[in-house]
Amino acid sequence: MGKDLRAIFSRRHSYATKSNKTLKVKTPGGSLVLHQLKKLSKGPRCGETGVTLHGIKKLKMKAYKNVHKREKTVKRAYGGSLCGKAVRDRILRAFLIEEQKIVKKIESEKKK
Repeated sequence: MGKDLRAIFSRRHSYATKSNKTLKVKTPGGSLVLHQLKKLSKGPRCGETGVTLHGIKKLKMKAYKNVHKREKTVKRAYGGSLCGKAVRDRILRAFLIEEQKIVKKIESEKKK
């Protein structure tokens, strides 16, 4: 007969829950052990659209403390909080509002 290919939990928590995810790993000695996996984060999302932000690491909040600044933000206005599309829309909206103000001012001058 060959080796026993069953792996057992090394911790006391034996139920297959979200917090008890494991990965089977074969050691150089040939035995099968379980590595405990950490939960994945959904990562930062856009405040307006709710889309996942690109270029920013998906970490737990405490883990951002040990990461470089370039991995936490994007070099743009509202870099770490809004996606590019939301920023573009804000700029366009502000521009159109200013244009509308100018048109109203010109129309009021023509009436006088």
